[in-house]
Amino acid sequence: MSFTSLKLPVPLSKGIEKDHYKKPYPIQEKAIPAIIDGNDVLAIAKTGSGKTASYVLPILVKEADRKTTRNRFVTSLILVPTRELANQVLEVFLQFSPYLNHPPKAMAVFGGASINPQMKKMIGTQILIATPGRLIELADKNAVHLDDVKTLVLDEADKMLNMGFRKELDQILTLLPKRRQNLLFSATLSNDIKSMDRLILSNPITIKIEEKEATVDLIKQSAYKVTEERKGPFLRYLIKHLELKQVMVFTSSIHKADSVAEKLNKNGIHAKAIHGKKSQFARIEGLKNFKSGKLPVLVTTDLLSRGIDIEFLPHVINYELPRSPKDFIHRIGRTGRAENPGEAISLITEKEDHHFQVIMKKMKRSIELQETESINLHGY
Repeated sequence: MSFTSLKLPVPLSKGIEKDHYKKPYPIQEKAIPAIIDGNDVLAIAKTGSGKTASYVLPILVKEADRKTTRNRFVTSLILVPTRELANQVLEVFLQFSPYLNHPPKAMAVFGGASINPQMKKMIGTQILIATPGRLIELADKNAVHLDDVKTLVLDEADKMLNMGFRKELDQILTLLPKRRQNLLFSATLSNDIKSMDRLILSNPITIKIEEKEATVDLIKQSAYKVTEERKGPFLRYLIKHLELKQVMVFTSSIHKADSVAEKLNKNGIHAKAIHGKKSQFARIEGLKNFKSGKLPVLVTTDLLSRGIDIEFLPHVINYELPRSPKDFIHRIGRTGRAENPGEAISLITEKEDHHFQVIMKKMKRSIELQETESINLHGY
């Protein structure tokens, strides 16, 4: 199936194919026509399955056909749990909107950044991507009005509910018109999601994309036994020896992320650390440069093990293990996405060995620890 068969305008379809998207992913095949036809949709699909474009493309089509709306009255609202995801969704809108004759204006708003510039940029905005708390702040200041919203999207709804946004979501729903199209996207179908489904969706089309084992198999895993003292030098050895051009390194703390990035730079490896204590500008720039290939190494915490969408990330390194097997899966799941192969490398000390074996058992995997004592790390 091609994008031209999904009820998308020809210029948009050609633009998508020009961007080297050969064919739609399964969720896009099912969701795009359903959304264009005006149906409510409940879509269950894991991160990295192409879900963002599955609602971005039909919303662009709908907004391009709409007449100019009242100022500060947005007509499409996308709610997301984090500022990182807000920026990623905005990037997808900005990527495809130039292919339309009359591209609608889209913007992202979130906390942790000054509210005044966001208020000023709201003028003329049709598509708004927002975190719940900042949206409520803007609505309270009359900087944005939700009376004209025609399409509501809850993206990563499971994560929003897990992060305690239920009260804010309920408040936002009271500000929206009762007649609207509702799209709910989630990685899991939990009881909370079922409750939200009954609350906001009307006769929805349910789309569930099952995760294939082959996706997991795309991730080549390896693990190395190292002492704590040799971990840093061995990380630098791996990056240089294997000539890794784009690698995400996970640590268990903010302090360690900063320390690892600092030592990488001192040893001639361009790296940046991003985490919750970095400024919003630093985080956005770091992600942007990493995704574009300008920054070869990004060091981070589990803040980014979910949500970040880098389609062709080839390597992930666990400098330290996460607390749970689930977090380990989320980490290595940043690679091997969207049918692209990837490699996940774990550095394991003697203290971490038991925890690593527990993680492997949960994953029903067996990975042999490779010895590193004989490797000369002098100069690394």
